[in-house]
Amino acid sequence: MIVSPQSMSFSEPLALQSGASIRDYALAFETCGTLNAGRSNAVLICHALNASHHVAGSYAGRPDSQGWWDTMIGPGKPVDTDRFFVIGVNNLGSCFGSTGPMHINPDTGQVYGADFPVVTVEDWVDAQARLLDRLEIGTLAAVMGGSLGGMQALSWTLQYPQRVRHGVVIASAPNLTAENIAFNEVARRAIVTDPDFHGGNFYQHAVVPKRGLRIARMIGHITYLSDDVMNEKFGRRLRSAATGAGDAPDGTDLRYTTQDVEFQIESYLRYQGDKFSEYFDANTYLLITRALDYFDPALRYGGDLSKALARATAAFLLVSFSTDWRFAPRRSRELVKALLDNRRGVSYAEIDAPHGHDAFLLEDERYLGVVRAYFERIAKEAAS
Repeated sequence: MIVSPQSMSFSEPLALQSGASIRDYALAFETCGTLNAGRSNAVLICHALNASHHVAGSYAGRPDSQGWWDTMIGPGKPVDTDRFFVIGVNNLGSCFGSTGPMHINPDTGQVYGADFPVVTVEDWVDAQARLLDRLEIGTLAAVMGGSLGGMQALSWTLQYPQRVRHGVVIASAPNLTAENIAFNEVARRAIVTDPDFHGGNFYQHAVVPKRGLRIARMIGHITYLSDDVMNEKFGRRLRSAATGAGDAPDGTDLRYTTQDVEFQIESYLRYQGDKFSEYFDANTYLLITRALDYFDPALRYGGDLSKALARATAAFLLVSFSTDWRFAPRRSRELVKALLDNRRGVSYAEIDAPHGHDAFLLEDERYLGVVRAYFERIAKEAAS
């Protein structure tokens, strides 16, 4: 399936939760599949921290450019693009095409840098709603996301309940635990204390705070994997003494040249950190992790999640994974209970999988089967 990136510009200001606003911004997006005559088969996919609008398919002439959820979305796949019109949108403030900190502030003529306004999950949903307005899509058959994307999907059902028929929330939570916020803060401190960060205005100095980004990614990557997966992939194995290189069982190249790296897990983490520092923006990392921290729809209801979710009218599918300790199954069960308290239609699957938080991106037949069955139901509704 070949897809093409698109961009939509918006001149009118978007009011943000912080009280600030942003104008003359653009949103990068991609679509696949065909919108039916009744415009009733649109599915919005919301992305997680370091992903983008490129959710599925590949670019012409680049067979190795598959979207980040290509196992899930495409012809004949659980979210079948022969039946659904799928839309992926890059979040405002990200670094994959939508307006973000590395772009020009129209009010100053200078790069935003550290002055890019604070954005929240709710702001992203508002921006996505504007894009759908332009595409003349009034109602979504479903909004779907994993991790931070799941928070967006949940927020869609609360901010625009009349526009969403189904919410699909995978490996997510109604808010972050203190432990999760702590991990995010340590990662942010790694970035802001990098001498090349320059208070967020590193663009003007023609440098990138790569050391901070590497450490932030290493911290994050540890939390995405389970202890079982780490032990299975790496255990306490050392790198090859002769070459300073090795391979993980999954084929990952563990080569690293720094002499103080002895264990394969060290080499793997540094490899991941190096790769991340080459393509991700430091200010974007700060913005997105803060949006994760701030999300808490129950806050204005005194912490009562049932009251917060009373606004939702959609039906829901929630999926969690047994070894996901970053977004543990008990957090999904909190959402299930709150929705049932409001007598909403809820399907819930807890998949016994060894892969930790990353399981939502992987090819597990039980997990994909649950999603496929749910979207079969949605497809029948959209066609009726």
